[in-house]
Amino acid sequence: VVDPFMNPIDGKGSIGGTHLESIIKAPIAAMKRGMIDEPFSVGVKTIDGLLTCGKGQKLGIFAGSGVGKSTLMGMIVRGAAAPIKVVALIGERGREVPEFIEKSLGGNLENTVLVVATSDDSPLMRKYGAFSAMSVAEYFKAQGKDVLFMMDSVTRFAMAQREIGLALGEPPTSKGYPPSSLTLLPQLMERAGKEEGNGSITAFFTVLVEGDDMSDPIADQSRSILDGHIVLSRELTDFGIYPPIHILNSASRVMNDIITPEHLAAVRRFRRLYTLLKENEMLIRIGAYVRGTDKELDEAISKKEKMEAFLSQEAMSISGYQASIDQMIELMGS
Repeated sequence: VVDPFMNPIDGKGSIGGTHLESIIKAPIAAMKRGMIDEPFSVGVKTIDGLLTCGKGQKLGIFAGSGVGKSTLMGMIVRGAAAPIKVVALIGERGREVPEFIEKSLGGNLENTVLVVATSDDSPLMRKYGAFSAMSVAEYFKAQGKDVLFMMDSVTRFAMAQREIGLALGEPPTSKGYPPSSLTLLPQLMERAGKEEGNGSITAFFTVLVEGDDMSDPIADQSRSILDGHIVLSRELTDFGIYPPIHILNSASRVMNDIITPEHLAAVRRFRRLYTLLKENEMLIRIGAYVRGTDKELDEAISKKEKMEAFLSQEAMSISGYQASIDQMIELMGS
């Protein structure tokens, strides 16, 4: 556990490194990027089964406050099939750092680097904490390793740049963010990915959506840069479905290229039946829908409990990649 200057803050003595890396670097050149062609398992059924991500993909986790971003982050860090994990906790509460280590990681940091800049740190520390963590991930990527990079949160990173930009006299534009806040995001996010001849950085960036408004400027800009978005829903937490991933609002842009035709058919079927359920929920609840009117809706109603069970997962459990896919194909085929 280190600060943005790589000074240890966990009381376990100095690191003793002699190698220096620049924290601001150019992203991977477009023609040097490798094709994303193999799945990256994260141990969460909903993501592996319905929003499959690939090695070197960049995904955003979008949610309002208190919906469960940190819990999902912990599940991904614990369950991901990556030899090295780099987690950047930028601008979050100091209380969350030991909590994340003990609760989410079970105290096990043998293959994990945590770069921490809490909300009370200066805006420059918060800004450079994110770049510093990305440099750590790039160091391991250059060794040919597949790295998992997680950052919580992009919004606090953009807010740090907002403070810096306004202090320098930049004009506040959308929601008070100066132009530099929006141009800084691709400089960080585009550094993740798969590079030919090297390893890969598969990145998950959490975005705090203020007031659950998905048209927030930071959320909007992040969605346009990333290769997919996972949207967490407050409504699903009210129903007791955890992790509360809203699959109809979420998408993985590379999924169709990395999964089998059988898996893709099951995903499309699942989404279709789930959409039918959501569209007709009120009719079903008040008893206005008569069974036999619509064959597909009848099938969706009969599978409702099993589909909701597939979307739910205990925070401390890890689901195998193939087991998740087999379970969904069986559910959609039966």
